[in-house]
Amino acid sequence: MPGKKKTIKRYAKRVDKLESKVTKLKKKLKASAVEAEIAPAKVSLISPFAPASFPDLPEIEGVRFASAAAGVKYAGRTDVMLAEICPGSAIAGVFTKSSTRAACVLDNQAKLAGTPASDQGAAILVNSGNANAFTGANGQASVDAISGKVAETLDLPASRVFTSSTGVIGEPLPHDRITNVLGELKAKLSPASISDAARAIMTTDTFPKGACATIVGEGGEIKIAGIAKGSGMIAPNMATMLVYIFTDATIAPALLQKLLSWQVDDTFNAITVDSDTSTSDALILAATGKSPAAELIEGTDASIAFEKALRAVMTDLAKQVVMDGEGATKFVEVQVTGAQTPADAHTIAMSIANSPLVKTAIAGEDANWGRIVAAVGKSGAYAERDLLTIRFGDIVVAEKGWRNPEYSEEETSAYMKQSELVIGVDLGLGEASKTVWTCDLTHRYIDINADYRS
Repeated sequence: MPGKKKTIKRYAKRVDKLESKVTKLKKKLKASAVEAEIAPAKVSLISPFAPASFPDLPEIEGVRFASAAAGVKYAGRTDVMLAEICPGSAIAGVFTKSSTRAACVLDNQAKLAGTPASDQGAAILVNSGNANAFTGANGQASVDAISGKVAETLDLPASRVFTSSTGVIGEPLPHDRITNVLGELKAKLSPASISDAARAIMTTDTFPKGACATIVGEGGEIKIAGIAKGSGMIAPNMATMLVYIFTDATIAPALLQKLLSWQVDDTFNAITVDSDTSTSDALILAATGKSPAAELIEGTDASIAFEKALRAVMTDLAKQVVMDGEGATKFVEVQVTGAQTPADAHTIAMSIANSPLVKTAIAGEDANWGRIVAAVGKSGAYAERDLLTIRFGDIVVAEKGWRNPEYSEEETSAYMKQSELVIGVDLGLGEASKTVWTCDLTHRYIDINADYRS
């Protein structure tokens, strides 16, 4: 029996060695799996459309910027920006129509109602990390505290201080953290710090957004520079996210407001990420009057050129917001033509752009044009099945009420792999058209919003 015992011991040692190897292999495999899971997540943290660097925006004479870390939500994170605007500036704005809009939105609307250009200066203060929305009477108290302290710090009337807040809804704003850094902000004010201001207003954004334009006015150049934040809760209604545009143009407040309002529907109201309108959407435009060019008068060549330049800046910023849509990997332009009315064209374009089925198909690079058909049909706008033409890029996938006989699944699937796509729908009913911009819907969007308050 001694021989058998030795054999059993020998086999037992071999089993122990094998088990040890198996355990080590399992650990390696587990580590590899974790790395494989984390790697794409790390890549997806930054939008694939993020620019290599922040654009080189011109300094706007009469405006100075500063940013600071107030610890509104996270310690050490830059989360407050201040813009000081010179005396005599005209201010215009458009805001969300949400019935649950934030206290700062209501306050800004009240201040801008019928307010002419002032001989005194103005200021914009923005915080990220907390929306100060649905916070009852405390919301207005926070706005008043911030506006009052900014006014005191910069020697302005509180009626010329405009505030914005973005972040979590329903949490009281710790406004004392913001007022505590106003001295620091004042000391850091500089006309060259607009890029820092753009970073300070970010929440789930993966890159700061800026755009600019310059035109030749009567007697000199007129400059425009703007910044924006927005990534999720993007389905504007009158305005969008947080957008601040500055120009050195000399222009009457009423005309400035008119030009701004004219451009909203085809820019910021023509984008959507997730069909949700924010409580805090605000777009404020300030004109300092410091350009050597003559005052802009409605209908003149200079005024028309300014309007086009303003529209270009607004369109650029709006598209950047979509490109930074939470979890987005595709930028999509939806073109609707041949509608009976502009309202029908807009309704159908947004029905397509907001459809979860369309957006997930795009994320999966699936040429499922049937989902476009369904989105048109559910919109409620007038359409006739047998007059529809649907295109992916230049590829006609369906027409005259059924699949294009020459349709190529391979060709369309290859097109869907592109990062920028165009979906075209012609209704064949009239002359009205509408173009809107959207993005795909990926699992990353769920990850971001499932953990948003943590």
